[in-house]
Amino acid sequence: MSFEPIDRLDQRVAVITGGKGAIGLATARRLAARGARIVSLDRRDPAGVQALLDTLPAVESGRHLALTASILDSAQLVAAAQAVQEQVGRCDILVNSAGSTRSIPAADLVALTDAVFDEILQTNLRGMFATIRAFAPLLKASGDGLVVNVSSIAGFTGTGSNLAYVAAKAGVDVLTKSLAKVLAPQVRVLAVSPGVVDSTFVPGRGADFNEKTAASMPLKRIGEVDDIAAAIEACATTLRFATGSRFVIDGGRSL
Repeated sequence: MSFEPIDRLDQRVAVITGGKGAIGLATARRLAARGARIVSLDRRDPAGVQALLDTLPAVESGRHLALTASILDSAQLVAAAQAVQEQVGRCDILVNSAGSTRSIPAADLVALTDAVFDEILQTNLRGMFATIRAFAPLLKASGDGLVVNVSSIAGFTGTGSNLAYVAAKAGVDVLTKSLAKVLAPQVRVLAVSPGVVDSTFVPGRGADFNEKTAASMPLKRIGEVDDIAAAIEACATTLRFATGSRFVIDGGRSL
């Protein structure tokens, strides 16, 4: 196999979980511009997601496709993989960008209940693994498969929206390394780790938080969703001899 950089992703199919989210949609736009056909997996609103996908650059291999599946339901994920096989015929790239969190101070151990802890781990760790498990056969069949997991600097700094989220993202980082060995050489597995990103992902964070954070960072601004999308694009096109690696895209916040 060749792992040399490529410029185009024509005839390749990229499945993106949480494709209507800020990072997911920005990634879809970049990969489509390179020629990839996009399949977005989201929990609800397939018509709304399809409308968003229809704004992406058109590709020769066919219309971009919205599918409904929850990453918390393994049966739905298996069905989604089957639908991709039947309707699109292949999966070359899997981007795991679905997830959720909430702000709970690290010192408030009581507020981080068992139910909240389990929910955050299921959404940000188990769901990611279940998605990879469901799509692994298609990715292996591609012969040049790629998984990109959206992690976070919280996974190695120990500081984030809450302690369960920190633990989940640390798990994502280790899982990325383990699966890079398990799925090689047919499939590469990488992670990108954003810092603070200008989006609504963490409820309650507004302009004041963003401005204060930016002032403390070496590059003097918080991340934009396209910063993360560009890194994912590079994993697919430029950084092709990398697997098991984590790329930190945080403007120096973790330094």
